Amino acid sequence: MIRHIVFWRLNGETPEARQAQAAEIKAALEGLNGKIPGLIRLEIGVDFSRGPDSTDIVLYSEFTSREALAAYHDHPEHLRVAPLVKAARCERRVGDYEV
Repeated sequence: MIRHIVFWRLNGETPEARQAQAAEIKAALEGLNGKIPGLIRLEIGVDFSRGPDSTDIVLYSEFTSREALAAYHDHPEHLRVAPLVKAARCERRVGDYEV
């Protein structure tokens, strides 16, 4: 099994703007569950601490294999959501590892 974890900081100018962006992204990404072969689980966490070292959103996902993760990146449903995330983010960090 593969775990794919992504951290984003958002570009909204106020905490309220970032919270609205986060809610929209959460709904869009969690809507991918059940639509992409090999995607076991995907959840979005929205940070509540708002500290100087905090991220705004965390994506936690599990895939059946490395191939399934690669296919997810090119899947039409993922490509439909990606522009929303890219437009809202100012920073991204990713970690992929086998379990």
